[in-house]
Amino acid sequence: MDFLSSTFFFIIAIFILVTAHELGHFLTAKLFGMRVDKFYIGFDFYNLRLWKKKIGETEYGLGVFPLGGYVKIAGMVDESLDTNILSSEPQPWEFRAKPVWQRLIVLAGGVTMNLILASVIFIGITLVLGEPRTSVNNPAFVEKGSVFETMGMKTGDQLLLANGKSVASWEEALDPELFTAKSLNYTILRNGKSITLDAPSNIMSRINDNRSLGIRPTVPPVIDEALAKQPAKLAGIKSGGLITAIDGNPVTDWTEVVSIISAHAAKPITITWQYLDPVAGRKITAADLRSEGKTFITTVVPSNAGKIGISLKQTIATERRKLSVGGAMLSGIGQTWKMSVMTVQGFVKIFTGQEDFRKSVGGPIKIAKIASQSAEQGPVSFLYFLAMLSISLAIINILPVPALDGGQFVLNAVEGVIRREIPFEIKMRIQQVGMALLLALFAYILFNDIFNL
Repeated sequence: MDFLSSTFFFIIAIFILVTAHELGHFLTAKLFGMRVDKFYIGFDFYNLRLWKKKIGETEYGLGVFPLGGYVKIAGMVDESLDTNILSSEPQPWEFRAKPVWQRLIVLAGGVTMNLILASVIFIGITLVLGEPRTSVNNPAFVEKGSVFETMGMKTGDQLLLANGKSVASWEEALDPELFTAKSLNYTILRNGKSITLDAPSNIMSRINDNRSLGIRPTVPPVIDEALAKQPAKLAGIKSGGLITAIDGNPVTDWTEVVSIISAHAAKPITITWQYLDPVAGRKITAADLRSEGKTFITTVVPSNAGKIGISLKQTIATERRKLSVGGAMLSGIGQTWKMSVMTVQGFVKIFTGQEDFRKSVGGPIKIAKIASQSAEQGPVSFLYFLAMLSISLAIINILPVPALDGGQFVLNAVEGVIRREIPFEIKMRIQQVGMALLLALFAYILFNDIFNL
């Protein structure tokens, strides 16, 4: 099921992103009167297609290889490496017959649409849900083996400063811009003392290697509901209780509880928990349970599936600041700009050797895994993933590499500067070299994905 789920969400993600990208080229080409011969989502190598239909002068279709797509514009040297245009003079409807500025806009259309898609996603989420603000008064939960643990941070630490600046929320403390800064350090409060910890210079590749950030606010294991006829309820554990220890070992976060219980399927465990009798009108917090609650020690036998029939109660102090339409638009565009800058800075670090290339890049297998994981966490998480991937696709495509939009952009810009067309044979050779390099890079990334499974 994991394979099917990953494949499904990968195809959904690629379909949305590629459609947006190619639509950018298509719409701008049509705007300037260029003839578009094909609009395909997925590649139709060897004429292998799932569907095709010709409407007007354009053939629309779905190729069987869901790793991209293309728009074939008349008179343009593209991925098809079509040489038929050599046999005729430029026609008014062809790409090569249009002014340079129009060609540049068409080439930038795909990248622009990907950035617009990301902005629309960020704006929509912000407009519907508002901006999240989680107080740093919620102590940290640090995952074992994460980069934050290796730099000395511990579960229970409270974040105070990031690069010397005071932070009021977790969103500020984990702002993606911080991870691409020249250096990064956090000042935390531990046992009444402030300590400053330095992050490694390759923090981004370390995070990518672990496939998670590795730090978040602690979620106290407060029981929202003890389900009827399940082990916890049958053993006397009540809804509203706070689990403080299992088999005598203290626990502070819900994931610790789930992990320990899952590892003791069908084996008895002792759960230490605290409880306060409910009082009308009083909202009991985890801190109240710790300071005032009565302590109970109960033996429970998890089911064969490693469950005891309890659900989590959301106790993190997170607020959602509702914004106006204008405010949401500014916030969404700001997020897109910030993520774009972060992505560019990430590429710079990769190319300059500051980040591990093998750990920082991912191909279809890695993308499929992340797509499936984000979808499991809910639609908002999947949409955030789509927005980030859309920005990455935009930045990659604008790189000045032959066969990418950026390479084509440079060639056409050069033609505008020298005021004459670069010989077709030279453009074709550049395109062929670019295609060969991209195929080699894709093969390397694919093998890297397989090696890191």
